[in-house]
Amino acid sequence: MSQPAPLTPDLERQPPADDIIVLRDVTWADYQRLLEIRGDRPVPRLTYLEGALELMTPSRPHESLKSMIGCLVEAWCFEKGIGITPYGSWTLESKEAERGVEPDECYVLGDVADPERCDLAVEVVWSSGGLDKLEVYRKIGVKEVWIWKAGAIGVFALRDERYMPVERSEVLAGIDLEVLLRFVDVRPTTSAVTGYRPPSRRSPDFMIDSEAGM
Repeated sequence: MSQPAPLTPDLERQPPADDIIVLRDVTWADYQRLLEIRGDRPVPRLTYLEGALELMTPSRPHESLKSMIGCLVEAWCFEKGIGITPYGSWTLESKEAERGVEPDECYVLGDVADPERCDLAVEVVWSSGGLDKLEVYRKIGVKEVWIWKAGAIGVFALRDERYMPVERSEVLAGIDLEVLLRFVDVRPTTSAVTGYRPPSRRSPDFMIDSEAGM
């Protein structure tokens, strides 16, 4: 009796990877020119570090993760009454430090009309092979960086041009990232946000009106 042929791996079912290319010996002028050529298109995202240039086109899972984290962060801030403004993949750069980066998501806290940089940057590490983002951010002066990797979020706070791992966010004090992570895979997004946010607080006037109508 013939034996069934061994099953071959179904490559189509493997999670798609980010497309990452790192070029060397790239000048600051080359980097600026590539930014101009790309224009307002969202990809590739460019990261520059002292002559090294990363070009990255994020995969669908990468984009979904960064968007879900962003939605949940914004929902938490709304619930807590924290003033925060999203700036998406804002190009942050320093010619003097030879660094440039485009976060997956980034935020400015408070009422700042013309910010020089963000207070919080969020990065998703879905595929290996890219530049060290913390090394890029540290001389740009971003106060805090969150890095999602393998289902966890690491929080790094800037200390004298060095990033130190910390247990909890200092920029968004009180946010529980372990709880947030429970909702990043919930679909649709509206259900994730509804489940993540605590029940709406009812005002005393609402309670009085409700009791009066009973």
